Amino acid sequence: MDRIIVEVGSTCIKVDKYDGEKIEKLDGKTIHFKKHYNEDKKIRESDIRDLISSINDLKAISNDIYVCGTSIFRSLEEAEKKEFLDRFKTETGYDFNIISQDKENELTVYGTTRFVNEKVCVFIGGGGSTEISIYDNGIKESINTKIGVIDIMQEFPDLAEDIAKTDLETVKAYLKERLNLPKEKADILILAGGGHEYFARNSGIKYEDNTLYNDPAQQIMMDIETRKSETERYYKEISLDKIRARVNDPDWWYATRAMCAFVLVVAEAIDAKYVVPTNIAMVYGLLNGEIWKEKIYERYYRGLI
Repeated sequence: MDRIIVEVGSTCIKVDKYDGEKIEKLDGKTIHFKKHYNEDKKIRESDIRDLISSINDLKAISNDIYVCGTSIFRSLEEAEKKEFLDRFKTETGYDFNIISQDKENELTVYGTTRFVNEKVCVFIGGGGSTEISIYDNGIKESINTKIGVIDIMQEFPDLAEDIAKTDLETVKAYLKERLNLPKEKADILILAGGGHEYFARNSGIKYEDNTLYNDPAQQIMMDIETRKSETERYYKEISLDKIRARVNDPDWWYATRAMCAFVLVVAEAIDAKYVVPTNIAMVYGLLNGEIWKEKIYERYYRGLI
């Protein structure tokens, strides 16, 4: 039977299907958990209903479903957390597993570096948290911060408008004062934890084929100067309204300019020469023993996934 892995973050629900050989990304959903939590000081009822409905809809594909949550769910007060977890189990039949920031980082890093044989930095950006790791045949340095793109959007809401009013350097300066950054350097910055490749392919920014290493899940890249100039263009010239009009998930694009600022702050801190945007999240690490005790990495090396 197909297995479904659902990762629920502060803004995005990521859904992957594993058939025993291949991982297939399914359509997810955008629910602004953290934004609404900041407004209401509790998880919004409509967001809980949307989440539960989304999980129950997946039963049409498979009854073997694993659900985990990150970011905002780690911050819930114990009483609200218990009430949410009990309700989720009652109304879906599944446990909602809250993943620690350290574990999220570890699972994602090992998923992104399975074909990498050199020193890299892995950036995992979310709505309410950021994890950054230096990997060199193992995690050498790991830095976490309880700040994400939703925090930036609260400070600079115009970033969600058609053309941003706040300039990129202002957002970067704000971030540099708040984001914990690694001390070590790396030539390659890998972007993980969300739809970074999806963003690159659909935003209109420039990219090229990844010639740094061969990984079927990491097919594109850009040099750092291209990433800088294209981010400036995304702030000043590229119409967000036009993007939202042509995609199926316009709400997902809400914090993309904020995420671009995160990427540049990290890239500049580590002296990156190249940026590799991916759609990789925790699913690869979770499948490699965290859920079903299966070692599927061998299938990667055999070219099956």
